[in-house]
Amino acid sequence: MNYIGSKDKLSKFIKSEIKKVVGEMNDKVFCDLFAGTGAIARSFKTESKKVIANDFEYYSYILNQNYIGNHEEIEWREFVEELDSLEGIEGFIYKNYCLGSGSERQYFSDENGKKIDAIRQKIKDWKIAERINENQYFFLLTSLLENADAVANTASVYGAYLKHLKKSAQKTLTLKPAFFDLNDATHEVFNEDANSLIKRIEGNVLYLDPPYNARQYGSNYHLLNTIAKYDAFTPNGKTGLRNYERSRYCQKNEVSDAFENLVKNANFKYIFLSYNNEGLMLAGEVKRIMKKYGEYGLETIKYQRFKADKTENRNHKASETVESLHILEKF
Repeated sequence: MNYIGSKDKLSKFIKSEIKKVVGEMNDKVFCDLFAGTGAIARSFKTESKKVIANDFEYYSYILNQNYIGNHEEIEWREFVEELDSLEGIEGFIYKNYCLGSGSERQYFSDENGKKIDAIRQKIKDWKIAERINENQYFFLLTSLLENADAVANTASVYGAYLKHLKKSAQKTLTLKPAFFDLNDATHEVFNEDANSLIKRIEGNVLYLDPPYNARQYGSNYHLLNTIAKYDAFTPNGKTGLRNYERSRYCQKNEVSDAFENLVKNANFKYIFLSYNNEGLMLAGEVKRIMKKYGEYGLETIKYQRFKADKTENRNHKASETVESLHILEKF
């Protein structure tokens, strides 16, 4: 998925630095507290004694229930084939986020909006009728979310839609399966506020990748939450937003207090924080807070980050970003 702040490209660097500090992971519990699409949690899944993944956004919870929570073989082929062959219906997504319905919004082509509705409704019906179990439910819903995102008519995020259908949005949605890694360990996945959850979990390695600027994930990815929840509400404004809670980590006057509270309450020996040079907290502030609770270290890496501009042709401009991995071994 196109995802702001994704650590997929940095996962090798992050994993290598973590293992330099803590050693092998097969006897350790690893927690990714702001997991997003689960790039870092996934990289530790087959090597750790246990992985804990959490994210406040519901679509992230679905993804991580599949990629982290699912760890044994499931039956999937007949379900994916049936879903992919469905005729579209005029459901909630089509009526509110497709131009042909009269909504004046164009997040998806009419064809894809109807197909998303048909697939999402069928998954819901199967779950209610107990034709599929929870593991299959998360697998199928993750498959829908990822493939819907692939044909979305946006410049990477859902804060706005494009005026005309771009090439990828004109393609017909195909439901490709969201395969996950198999292993023998049982993992935990949560959908909670990080500062509340941290008081109830414990482990060896805590990885933190909180939002670093004022952009709220609840607004940038609102439509993924809507597909994941598939609930009834009245979309707000021109972009069809749903109500969402604002993260303290996206607010300059609250982020430092929230971060220190998290570090203080963490029952983990090692804490690693990913944060870049565009963040609301300056590096000196992060260091000041972490040093109060143990031995502090820092590793950095430069990389090219691409961000979409606001034009409909979705040109990209490269900008060099410095990613910092702040390291704390708690007293």
